[in-house]
Amino acid sequence: MKKSWLFYFLILFLLSLNTPTWAYNDNYNEAINLAAKQRMLTQRMLKNYILIGIGNRIMMPKNTLIQDISRFDYVLNYLKGLQISPEIQDNLNNLTQQWLPIKNSLLQKNVTLEILSKLYKEMDVLLQSCHQITKLIIKTSGTHISEIINLSGRQRMLSQRMGALYILQISGLEQAEVKLKLKVAMNEFAQALKKLYQSKLNSVEIKKHLNQVTKGFDWFKQVVHSKQTIYLPSVIAKKTDYILYEMDKVTQLYIKNIHLNHINIKG
Repeated sequence: MKKSWLFYFLILFLLSLNTPTWAYNDNYNEAINLAAKQRMLTQRMLKNYILIGIGNRIMMPKNTLIQDISRFDYVLNYLKGLQISPEIQDNLNNLTQQWLPIKNSLLQKNVTLEILSKLYKEMDVLLQSCHQITKLIIKTSGTHISEIINLSGRQRMLSQRMGALYILQISGLEQAEVKLKLKVAMNEFAQALKKLYQSKLNSVEIKKHLNQVTKGFDWFKQVVHSKQTIYLPSVIAKKTDYILYEMDKVTQLYIKNIHLNHINIKG
């Protein structure tokens, strides 16, 4: 009898060595959060590059751009180091190949309309690659509850995308296409916001931040639909950064609540 129990525990021990720790901790949620944040960085880098191009220095876009380039590099290498799955690893390697020439463009001192028009399209491709990696990590996690992190995290990206597209629109670049993409981004943001309000993971604190996001988004909608006033790009950048800040708070709180619920279920 003793031998059978020893054999049983030996098998469990060996299995634990071969099974990644991912299955037993909250690393998936953090990986999803970071991958989702990469989506946001593609749009914030674009927004700040546009601000540099139109000569806006009020928001110190150059400093933020340099910081975001470093953040994108860091998170990309971090996700690679996790080695979640061969498929995700292949996607991360492809993302690296897409990122390097874009990074070089972002670091160029002279911003021209030609470079900006090209970069604007390349950033969309980079965004889609980041989104695909986020979806793959969610799929690998094997839990639907992580979707709320994805949904909330994607709002961060949309906040920056809306800001970048509006500034592009008032700058006169790619007018018809930009106007359509801005409308799509705003519709997606509004739909996702409704879903977030319905989440069972909402706490009083989360609802408070969602209310702030709603106020910021309502203001942005008025700006876009206004035919009399064109707001300064720095004002748009500041307001969309505020929405980003509030949505990041919401995302972090969802991660915290999922962790606490997991502990309670296990207990």
